[in-house]
Amino acid sequence: MPSAETTPMSAHEPDQVRPTREDKVAAHGSELIGGPIGRRALLGTSWWTPVRIIALVAIGMFALGLVQKAPCYNGAWFFGASSQYTHACYSDIPHLYQGRGFADGLVPYFDKLPGDMQYLEYPVLTGVFMEVASWLTSDSGSIQDQEQWYWMVNAGMLMVCAAVIAVCVTRTHRRRPWDGLLVALAPAFALTATINWDLLAVALTAAAMLMWSRGRSLAFGILLGLATAAKLYPVFLLGALFVLCWRAARWRDFGRALGGTALAWLVVNLPVMLLAWDGWSQFYRFSHDRAVDFGSFWLILAQNSTDPLSTDTVNTFATLLMLLCCAGVAVLTLTAPRRPRFAQLAFLIVAAFILTNKVYSPQYVLWLVPLAALARPRWRDILIWQACEVAYFLGIWMYLAYTTSGDAHKGLPTDGYHWAIGLHLLGTLYLVAVVVRDILMPERDPVRQGGEDDPSGGVLDRAEDVHVYGAAAHPPRHAAHDEEGPQVAWRGREAVDGSL
Repeated sequence: MPSAETTPMSAHEPDQVRPTREDKVAAHGSELIGGPIGRRALLGTSWWTPVRIIALVAIGMFALGLVQKAPCYNGAWFFGASSQYTHACYSDIPHLYQGRGFADGLVPYFDKLPGDMQYLEYPVLTGVFMEVASWLTSDSGSIQDQEQWYWMVNAGMLMVCAAVIAVCVTRTHRRRPWDGLLVALAPAFALTATINWDLLAVALTAAAMLMWSRGRSLAFGILLGLATAAKLYPVFLLGALFVLCWRAARWRDFGRALGGTALAWLVVNLPVMLLAWDGWSQFYRFSHDRAVDFGSFWLILAQNSTDPLSTDTVNTFATLLMLLCCAGVAVLTLTAPRRPRFAQLAFLIVAAFILTNKVYSPQYVLWLVPLAALARPRWRDILIWQACEVAYFLGIWMYLAYTTSGDAHKGLPTDGYHWAIGLHLLGTLYLVAVVVRDILMPERDPVRQGGEDDPSGGVLDRAEDVHVYGAAAHPPRHAAHDEEGPQVAWRGREAVDGSL
């Protein structure tokens, strides 16, 4: 009798979506490995399931990212001010091993640091991650040997996070496992994975979204609380979930998610808050006091102004812009023809934070990659956006090479760097615009074209719309659709194919 793993498909499960049959870019790209999958192909009949293939691809791409850092590992991190930038292989990890007291055995948040930064300026769970890596780092040899070892230990731990992210994205949309390749093969993902420790929060967020897609709201909240204890941005997903649950009147599930988030965040943070308040609050003080920095449109304004705005003024304006974006997302959610998918809103709200923030470090693209793969699973659009992010990745290092090379001026001058920032902003705005269009015209949404509603929505999937405003409160029975596309009933709990 065949096992569950070797059974092609349960009679109760719909067929998997094959990107090479519905995505022209994926079909052309598949020629590199033999062409589009045939209609007689037996999927899931061997050890090589989509989840395993995509996890291995993600690990392989991560390894290529490690190879890209080789010039720095072999010397550029330690010798010469600009060589780590000209090779585009910079990482915070080796520098902060000594700079944040790990080499001296200082306890994060409790022991003061020598220098300008009094305490570790990272959220608590990230600080724990960094500390665990320091325990696994050999204290023998020179400080260079220790920093190399520390980076390798962190790289191994972050590789596990990368695999978790790929697996979670692959399993979130049951019928679309191959969309996980959009994460595994994202070039910006591989290039920025080991710049900092962001992959920890991204992995916890991806796992949280997987739990929500399975209807496990409390597990979602716990994982999201842990993610927020590692990085601030995941908490914004609660805002997206709030307006979705408002439209569907799913308050009990939202309450469980909110309670789980608060509980998990407090379990991690409360001990440090009570015992080392100054160290715990360093992250929030640093975030507030940090001046306009790399990657933001605020930097373009500051560097082209004779009287740049103060940090407090920028904080105020950035907060107001973010609140306006949140209000816009809420209005979009409550007035759209059909309730947006959770992944779509999660992408929009995090993208709004990135676009309005006063700093955009190159590794912040990691926050968006899994959300983009779930929100807009089309290779053309993801590749356009990724091309802009790779251009920005190269632009910031060439700009830093220029500013640190003295009179040689090797690299990209300020005006060129502004163009790189502009490309990043335009690429992100392009993807935002496409996702908004899919929300306003659900028949254009690649996920809903297959007759599904919200496969990452958990309890929201196929749920009734209760609170709807504007023209959407009285829509036609069926959304408009292309003659050859599926016809989806936006009201009620059933989504039907137009051919039935």
